[in-house]
Amino acid sequence: MTPATSATCATGGWETVIGLEVHVQLRTRSKMFCGCPTSFGDPPNTNVCPVCLGLPGALPVPNAEAIRLAVRGALALGGTVHETSVFARKNYFYPDLPKGYQISQFDRPLSTGGAVWFQSPERGRMPVSITRLHVEEDAGKSLHDRIPGKTAVDLNRAGVPLAEIVSGPDLRSPAEAREYLKALRQLLVYAGVSECSMEQGSLRVDANISIRRPGDPKLGVKAEVKNMNSFANVERALVAERERQVGLLESGRRVQQVTLLFNAATGEVRPLRSKEESHDYRYFPDPDLPPLVLDAAFIAEQQAALPELPDAVRARLVAQHGLPDYHAGVVASERPLVEYFEATVSAGAEPKAAADWLLESVLTPWNESGRFAVEPARLATLIGMVRSGAVSRQAAKAIFGEMLGSADAPVAIAARLGLVQVRDAGTLTGWVEEVLAAHPDEVARYRGGEQKLMGFFVGQVMKKSAGKADPKGVQPVLAEKLKP
Repeated sequence: MTPATSATCATGGWETVIGLEVHVQLRTRSKMFCGCPTSFGDPPNTNVCPVCLGLPGALPVPNAEAIRLAVRGALALGGTVHETSVFARKNYFYPDLPKGYQISQFDRPLSTGGAVWFQSPERGRMPVSITRLHVEEDAGKSLHDRIPGKTAVDLNRAGVPLAEIVSGPDLRSPAEAREYLKALRQLLVYAGVSECSMEQGSLRVDANISIRRPGDPKLGVKAEVKNMNSFANVERALVAERERQVGLLESGRRVQQVTLLFNAATGEVRPLRSKEESHDYRYFPDPDLPPLVLDAAFIAEQQAALPELPDAVRARLVAQHGLPDYHAGVVASERPLVEYFEATVSAGAEPKAAADWLLESVLTPWNESGRFAVEPARLATLIGMVRSGAVSRQAAKAIFGEMLGSADAPVAIAARLGLVQVRDAGTLTGWVEEVLAAHPDEVARYRGGEQKLMGFFVGQVMKKSAGKADPKGVQPVLAEKLKP
């Protein structure tokens, strides 16, 4: 099959239609229907018990914290949480499904409706409708690399609580799918619902994709793509499948409804099995679990407990602090960044300067280590030193670099490195005179009317002073000395 070459490759007059099913692991310490831990990376088959192994006579009990987090997630998406929902058995046979069924929800899910707004690369800011959010338990994991020639099964994940979020068929390109996933992940992390780590399996995506002629109201035959371990690979996989379907239809063949696996190494998709329909799973209400009943007060309590969500944060940063849209978007991208920015401003930093420093200097070490090595108050002090003219912007960057590995105050670091700006008129005059004496031709041209050379002279004085000269003090001295 054709490997993905570009997320923007032409579709030859075909419209792409994409809907996503996203499974997120709810942020609990124990499983959905038993007390086994959900910790990642433990030795295989150590976090199991009779309930998640499906042993005879073991009865499931819903995890109240998982339900609370799922409700909170549904409300963050703007969905309608139903006071009564029903657990159902989804029956299928697979080596990593010990009971032979998965406890999920079918015709009466926890929540329906809602939307996620995102920035489409092609169509601008737009919403994607949410069809439903329901809770379910995870299956185990098949391991193909532990025993040569055999498949091993790890059931540590069996029973881990999940929320499945199903979007409407509203996405029109693989690039849109990627941006939607980023916006969805941001919402769920903000709301404290999940860590949404694809590396640890706490966010997984199944993508349904079909193509049709533009303007055709009828959807094409869809294929489902699985086995995507990053947002970039979701985009790559959808590009590959779109090209495969276009190739089939343009050669006179038909698209079959299949489930496909994506090979990230080759960029190809390959069939796994025919695509199941709901009747294939023989859903029926779980006889061991009564309907899940939530009262209106509980739902209202979770609504009130929601934190300020990303769109509201962005709007407030623009309105309250006057940040440009781009800066506000980056600051609001992660809740810890918002808290760091606001703490820096509270410590006395000018908001735009604080945002500039966050984007230019703070973000990289935070992304690398997951922590802020420079406290907001120390950064605010450094920003104040630049604003007062005590150090130059260039010198401040060097000071910040030292602050990453030192607890010293910025003022002490500036003094130790000799970066405190010199404002003494006599010292500035000496540097200016040395520069003018070394560049007689440029002096003559300046006095002949080339006023733009003032920037050259300032730069030379800064070089002569090793960055110590106060640029604001240098210019008046230069102007005086350059008079005819």
